[in-house]
Amino acid sequence: MLLGSGCHRDSCSTTPIPSAITLKKKKKTTLLSANSGTFSLVFLSFLSVSAIMSDTIYPPESIYNLIPREEEKAVKAPRYMSKFREQVQLEKEVNKAPSKTMGPAKVDVPSPQKYLLKHSKEPKLPESTCPAFEKLFKYENDELHSKPPIPARTDKPLMGLHSNKNFIKTNAVENIMTVPKKPQPVYAYTKKGDKQLLENSGLIPKYIKKKDFGQTPEYLLQRREEVKKAQEQYDSYIKERMREGAMKQLSGEERRNILQALKKNWDELHHQYQGLSVVTDTAPKKYRKERLEQEMKQLEKDIELIERHKTIYIANN
Repeated sequence: MLLGSGCHRDSCSTTPIPSAITLKKKKKTTLLSANSGTFSLVFLSFLSVSAIMSDTIYPPESIYNLIPREEEKAVKAPRYMSKFREQVQLEKEVNKAPSKTMGPAKVDVPSPQKYLLKHSKEPKLPESTCPAFEKLFKYENDELHSKPPIPARTDKPLMGLHSNKNFIKTNAVENIMTVPKKPQPVYAYTKKGDKQLLENSGLIPKYIKKKDFGQTPEYLLQRREEVKKAQEQYDSYIKERMREGAMKQLSGEERRNILQALKKNWDELHHQYQGLSVVTDTAPKKYRKERLEQEMKQLEKDIELIERHKTIYIANN
């Protein structure tokens, strides 16, 4: 490394002077730039890239790099230890069980004589020791309806049996004496002659022959009784309240007067509503229209309520 003339070592040692190589490169660039335009730009970019690479690969020299330094060892962070370590170990020991093993359990190998039989693992009902249960599950005519057992191979049929019955005459007499079977009534529902039973078609009036045909159902009678009891309780409550003076009944004349007054008010509001402008472009117009509609709806509800109920009671308080 070259030091400038007249500079003290302590003051100028940290500022390096460009080496001869860089000076030569600068001279070359000045000469090339004077000779050609485009080639000089390419060469300048190449030199700048090479200078950057040289600085990164070979850092600038300094006399302090000769001083031996102690190699700094990287200190590792302490190993992470969970605070639940002891608790996990304790739970692991507590939850251990003999069945929690790796691989199949060590059991005795079954013997070849005791092989798995069909339906051997199906649940079986215990045999009843009480004779009363046997009687419950035994029918009276079980022996009559049960079929006879299959004959054994050694059984021999009875041979040499003869009958004096005349099967021809017997068959003729049975056919003569039998009553002819009546055909079931059917109806044809297509032009091709497709038929169905007439009994299930609904064309035969068989439901009118029932015993309870035309009678009021039981649930309707119960509902009628419930409504009647509720009406009686309500009437008794009204009479008691009227006796105490807590309410009074509205007479027919007062009811008609109130109804006429409500209808008159509705006509006046409707006349005002018809006189509103078609265009409601301002806030006061919108507010007035909404107010008239709301008042007319309320009057309509009151008129409907009074017209629906003939008897009206008014509370004094």
